[in-house]
Amino acid sequence: MGKPTGFKEYNRELPEKRPVEKRKQDFKEFYLPFPESKLKAQCARCMDCGVPTCHSGCPLGNLIPDWNDSVYRGQWRRAVEQLHRTNNFPEFTGRLCPAPCEEACVLGINEPPVTIEQIEKEIIEYAFEQGWIGPEPPTRRTGKTVAVVGSGPAGLACAQQLNRAGHTVTVYERDDRIGGLLRYGIPDFKMEKWVLDRRLDILIREGIQFETGAHVGVDITRDDLAKFDAVVLCSGATVPRDLPIPGRELDGIHFAMDFLNRQNRLIAGQDADCYGNPSITADGKHVVVIGGGDTGSDCIGTSHRQGALEVVNFELLPKPSNDRPDHQPWPYWPMRLRTSSSHEEGGTRHWQILTRAFLGKQGRVKEVVTVDVEFVDTDGTGPKMIEKPDSERTWPADLVLLALGFTGPEPGTVVAQYDLPLTQYGSIQTDKYYMTRVDGVFAAGDSNRGQSLIVWAISEGREAARCVDVYLMGRSDLPTKGEGDLPLA
Repeated sequence: MGKPTGFKEYNRELPEKRPVEKRKQDFKEFYLPFPESKLKAQCARCMDCGVPTCHSGCPLGNLIPDWNDSVYRGQWRRAVEQLHRTNNFPEFTGRLCPAPCEEACVLGINEPPVTIEQIEKEIIEYAFEQGWIGPEPPTRRTGKTVAVVGSGPAGLACAQQLNRAGHTVTVYERDDRIGGLLRYGIPDFKMEKWVLDRRLDILIREGIQFETGAHVGVDITRDDLAKFDAVVLCSGATVPRDLPIPGRELDGIHFAMDFLNRQNRLIAGQDADCYGNPSITADGKHVVVIGGGDTGSDCIGTSHRQGALEVVNFELLPKPSNDRPDHQPWPYWPMRLRTSSSHEEGGTRHWQILTRAFLGKQGRVKEVVTVDVEFVDTDGTGPKMIEKPDSERTWPADLVLLALGFTGPEPGTVVAQYDLPLTQYGSIQTDKYYMTRVDGVFAAGDSNRGQSLIVWAISEGREAARCVDVYLMGRSDLPTKGEGDLPLA
């Protein structure tokens, strides 16, 4: 490595964030610029470890030690080439990925791990600033056509890989703009949409065709897709998990994505009141967010920026520990306590809270009734949830946001038209080559593996593209996970 003793000499350091009170006044990204000298010091912390387990921690198999070394040596072009070998969109993952690679970092066994995600972001942004990133259309066309359904990270990665193989690719998106959850689900304070548009412009110039307002299974039928040589379903896991308890019918109780979608449309200058209920705003309200994951965190940060009077967050499970649990040893992903930038901005978090009912007046929600729970193994068969006696509480609530995850792709529409079987978890059933029971129809991303991470979506999009290429051509030069740009038969 560039500096073998760097991990002994430098501490982990990330860019400073804009002050909480300032960043809550807008939806801009919150990290301040990071000096190149500090970035190189962070790269120097990467160890010359015999087995770089960060590779296995990353679903993409990113060449992490390689580009850390390149940045330390000032070889920026080499670094971005290494970065792009395994990742189509490092500017997305560098902002949005929870960095499982860092939890698998060898240094992370007994020290804070290398700042892999931040280095990734800095590499790609430097490359864009230098004008090194541009369209790379294929030199030849195969004459084969492929339809990709959905323009989220899985769909975009799949489309770009197939286009690079020379196939003519059409991406269908049911929304009015390209990007899927990157467009309307991720708050701008985590990723401003010019970042997405910058990459989309490159994809368009590479020859990928996009059709918006095209809901496959509704506007576009199975018969319409029959003209393509292959179809890849990257439609995501978009069905939200509901909370069917007394009072659920009251106004003011909404799915998290409806809330986040509307705000993103407002920032984009659209007439968001044409989408959903115009009352989905936190301004001046007592807000209760049910669900402690990333989507719940996004709702908290958005509520702060909208001017919520109070934000309360409920999580059913026990509060995780700050340290790695014993049953999740390195290099596995640990279920430890994670505090996001949104949590830092205010509000209160509560664990082991079960929501019992919603109470309202004149048809609108006004209160949430909860009870405390604990998880106890009483018979040796595993922990079971038990309600604590005399623990019922009532919380003021003018707006309730359900951030309970997603159950899978929409069971109707294209899934029904192709008569595709689903797994026990609600995702589309595929074989090891990402193909469904219908010949030539593939599935990737959340629609295939269930609700997951952006880095897994990109990985599955890339892997599915290679399988489609083999299906169409009998072989493929597209790389597989961790293989970089090596041609593979």
